[in-house]
Amino acid sequence: MWNSKDVYYISDSTAILAEEMGQALLCQFQEISFNTEKIPFVKSKADADKALRHILAQSGGRFPLVFCTIMDENLRKIFDSPEVVYFDIFGNFLQQLETCLETKALREPGFLRQIDDARHTKRVEAIHFSIEHDDGTRTREYDEAEIILIGISRSGKTPVSVYLASHMGLKAANFPLTEDQLNSYTLPADIIRNLGNVIGITTSPHLLHKIREKRYGGSNYAKLSTCTNELNQAQQIFMKFGIPVVHTEGKSIEETAVQVTQLAGISKKQRRNIY
Repeated sequence: MWNSKDVYYISDSTAILAEEMGQALLCQFQEISFNTEKIPFVKSKADADKALRHILAQSGGRFPLVFCTIMDENLRKIFDSPEVVYFDIFGNFLQQLETCLETKALREPGFLRQIDDARHTKRVEAIHFSIEHDDGTRTREYDEAEIILIGISRSGKTPVSVYLASHMGLKAANFPLTEDQLNSYTLPADIIRNLGNVIGITTSPHLLHKIREKRYGGSNYAKLSTCTNELNQAQQIFMKFGIPVVHTEGKSIEETAVQVTQLAGISKKQRRNIY
């Protein structure tokens, strides 16, 4: 078994995609140390020859891993050397897709980056919206929200809404269930009007107790009995209004966010707009 490996991400654009795909695979080999380097904007034979010389000079004889997303087939072939372990990410996949979709791919380098400009604008708008509608502020504007997270204090609403905005470009608001709602089992009209976009966030009493104790140790707010009672009241509200619920204990923010979008039907609505 190798203790370490050199890894190169090669692209005729930014090499971000090559890096992400390589990392997604290499993270499964935790016992090996990977030394990585990106070589972007390889657009000519001279660029490719220079890059390969660099790779062989730096890692020659150790069979470095090369993940390549270059569109030009002739340039890709330059890296298909017996002295490296070569992964042609675009070549094989695009050919398969062209066959099954019965059409030709654009094969235009950097095209995803052009689309990312529009995505970037959407994400910036979503981030501003999430910040401005954190913790129950400006509920009158909830009609603009794509997702509204509700739950009791410290159940994890804010980090998930921020993730939804910054990574998925979704306008996410979050609303804390306080005594007013918990004791009367009601919700504000701004939320009821948008129930189709509302997702409940909950957790376990013991985890909530632990989180609250760190900041408000010894308070009634942090007591296990208080946490248990508030979570039970929130659950009754979720059931009363038919609100789908995500349980956050044991889940990362990323996992929670994905589950939220699934329950909200966002993944289906946007599946035609992946690229």
